[in-house]
Amino acid sequence: MSHSQGHILVVEDEPSIADNIVFALQLDGFSSQHHLLAADALNALRQQPADLAIIDVGLPDFSGFDLCRQIRQFSDIPIIFLTARGDEVDRILGLELGADDYVTKPFSPRELSTRVKAILRRVGSNGNPAGRGALWHDPRRAGIYYHQQKLDLTRIEYLLLSLMIRHPEQVFSREQLMRAAWDHPEHSLERAVDTHIKALRAKLKAVIPEQSPIKTHRGLGYSLEQPE
Repeated sequence: MSHSQGHILVVEDEPSIADNIVFALQLDGFSSQHHLLAADALNALRQQPADLAIIDVGLPDFSGFDLCRQIRQFSDIPIIFLTARGDEVDRILGLELGADDYVTKPFSPRELSTRVKAILRRVGSNGNPAGRGALWHDPRRAGIYYHQQKLDLTRIEYLLLSLMIRHPEQVFSREQLMRAAWDHPEHSLERAVDTHIKALRAKLKAVIPEQSPIKTHRGLGYSLEQPE
């Protein structure tokens, strides 16, 4: 099948739901790969990159949240969580882990496919910089570009900035940023976030000195405004 729309990794342990998702994606021109277990999906993603992952939270071997954490060690592809629970805490946790969307069962597979298309349009998963803003993220190549220049980022800087690019103008607390970028946030200090944000600002200013897209919200945290 053509990959013109993108390749989607589907991780869902209920075959009937998975079949409906795969069929809806196929109707919209996507290719897909389905796995019942998180471990199998993780291995597959290491071998074949995908443009987006749809992950059920309640998987048999380990949770979708744990799978997301492991994926984020080496990939920043967009992720949509599926869950039978509509708990607000779950939703917030999913977004803090770096998810792009959150869908509660039961849902319409066609609506899910529409959300996939919207996310891929937003992140520009085909790697084509045309039509992007001044600051854009290429998750398949794990690169962030600012006014056409690829930024030389540490792993933590990359994870922090990619999260903020996915959710422009959203204010992230230091704790949320730590959970997104640190393997063991409980062993880190919140001031470490400030240090990395300062380093990110310096790298952005080295490209365009008069712009400062990362904004400080005193007592709250940081947000990103997409520069012109």
